[in-house]
Amino acid sequence: MNDIHDLAGTRKRYDTATADIATPLAIVDIDAFDFNATVLADRRGGLPIRIASKSLRCRALLDRALRYDGFAGILAFSLREALWLHSEHVSDDIVIGYPSADRPALAELLADPEAAAVITLMIDDTAQLDLIDAIAPPNTRHAIRVCIDLDVSWRPMGLGHIGVRRSPVHEPADAVALARRVVARDGFTLVGMMGYEAQIAGIAPGNGLAASAVRFMQRRSFTELAERRQGAVDAVRELADLAFVNGGGTGSLRLTASDRSVTELTAGSGFYAPSLFDGYDDFDPRPAAAFCLPVVRKPTPDLATVHGGGWVASGDGSFSRLPSPWLPAGLKLTKLEGAGEVQTPLTGPGASALAVGDRVWFRHAKAGELCERVNELHLVEGDRVTGVVPTYRGEGHAFL
Repeated sequence: MNDIHDLAGTRKRYDTATADIATPLAIVDIDAFDFNATVLADRRGGLPIRIASKSLRCRALLDRALRYDGFAGILAFSLREALWLHSEHVSDDIVIGYPSADRPALAELLADPEAAAVITLMIDDTAQLDLIDAIAPPNTRHAIRVCIDLDVSWRPMGLGHIGVRRSPVHEPADAVALARRVVARDGFTLVGMMGYEAQIAGIAPGNGLAASAVRFMQRRSFTELAERRQGAVDAVRELADLAFVNGGGTGSLRLTASDRSVTELTAGSGFYAPSLFDGYDDFDPRPAAAFCLPVVRKPTPDLATVHGGGWVASGDGSFSRLPSPWLPAGLKLTKLEGAGEVQTPLTGPGASALAVGDRVWFRHAKAGELCERVNELHLVEGDRVTGVVPTYRGEGHAFL
């Protein structure tokens, strides 16, 4: 295993491996990818981990991840993606993490009993069932598997809503009310419940005073959630034979595994270890995905400008969503320009040593979104490219 702390050595390996490949290019370091899979599996508490496909967006790497011990099934991000993954035999157990209003894709699912047997739709409202029935009434089709999305945000008195805005199903009574409506309708089978605790799994505490506040929030949130989720699951199990209860994410595997109501976990970003996942207390992955841009100009002796770079991640629009210059060490974005569409100036102590033609390696802020920028990923082992695999985009797909 290569020493990830040897940044100069890592840069030399990557530069050597990709010297004859045109930029921009993206790589996945297979040694780091495999190491991260082991780190994730060690935190699962014996529960299976469902792989979040949005964090990989590459069929070959989904296949690789599913071969590790402890990983089973896909959490897809769109129905059309799920149908494609099923047709390509990636998995025979696919849950869609978000409700779908894609009428053509729903019609395809409703007309395909084999796909319907392995794909589970996410719901949080009977309006989503109404949409399906409007496309194909229950007496004209097979039953559709559905999963209830439980809102697992924290709502402490006086602080409002802490977490992401997902499902309207927050309390156990809400889950029971929706479950009753589902089981009373023809054409649907309630098979699961899911809850993504983004305020716990998706936030790295970091350092300093703010970090203490984040850790306090996460502890209190999980204590409240464990009791509320258990109540919801117990009550819904009185109405339906749930095949799974899904929870967690890369940043909360060990904690979520301690919740006795959860039967499986989800992870994805930890395979690539993007920059937003730096600073977790209980997860220390190795950066596995990076992209490379060439230096094309030197505006001043202590600045270096690369071609392109505006590969911005989704989210709140803060500076943290910009890509991070990684190799060589000692580089940073300028506050005025950040990461630009066609050029990105870099400053810092490492910039003065860069010359026109040199390469700079960046880490994306998020995981799978990197794959929306490139058609292929170069798989690096040591100082060699040992494979080239297409991303979703490289296979002609843009699901979102």
